[in-house]
Amino acid sequence: MEPMAGRKTFIAIAGNIGSGKSSLTRWLADRLGYEACFEVVDDNPYLDDFYRDMKTWSFHTQVYFLSRRFENHRRITEGDRSVVQDRSIYEDSVIFARNLHDQGMMSDRDYDNYQDLYRTMANFFQPPDLLLYLKCSVPTLMRRIAKRGRSYEQEIPRDYIAQLNDLYDEWVEGFDGAPKLVLPGDDLDFVSSWMDFSFILDMIDAMRVDPDRLQASLFAQR
Repeated sequence: MEPMAGRKTFIAIAGNIGSGKSSLTRWLADRLGYEACFEVVDDNPYLDDFYRDMKTWSFHTQVYFLSRRFENHRRITEGDRSVVQDRSIYEDSVIFARNLHDQGMMSDRDYDNYQDLYRTMANFFQPPDLLLYLKCSVPTLMRRIAKRGRSYEQEIPRDYIAQLNDLYDEWVEGFDGAPKLVLPGDDLDFVSSWMDFSFILDMIDAMRVDPDRLQASLFAQR
């Protein structure tokens, strides 16, 4: 697969916690010869506190993620290399910050401040060439979260994951900033199955030919 339109390509992978974004980022970057840009999670100094007390630490945690994501996005769009990114900057605002506010875990004052910061940043970033969304059910996400065993994730409430899933589906449905490809994450084992990984590569390649037709028929093919 060559870079889209014979130029540098920026692919962003979106998906809920436990959907497999990091694994898919690693595999795609290796197969395509792109640079992999991984989400900064373990380095967030607020994360342990956040999962123990979301209401107190939500604003600090989200601002940290947003600042790091903005720096990564800027570096990607200004650089010369094709890149696969683990989680897009859009998700910080329209998924995670919104969900915390909707659940009463972020105050109106903090949420308004956060959104003002996001809108200021949004004036400076360019959209990706392709958005991949790993769509997974809540049981699949909870099973994968438990399996990978990150201590700070084991206390994540199931309802929190379910709320995020609803917001992801709503956001992806209305997203028009770039071509998008929704992948059935429950059915794809791209880590263990070369056939499943090849299927994803084929779908990405097909996006350059007829993205509207592909989007309508993707789930029927599976």
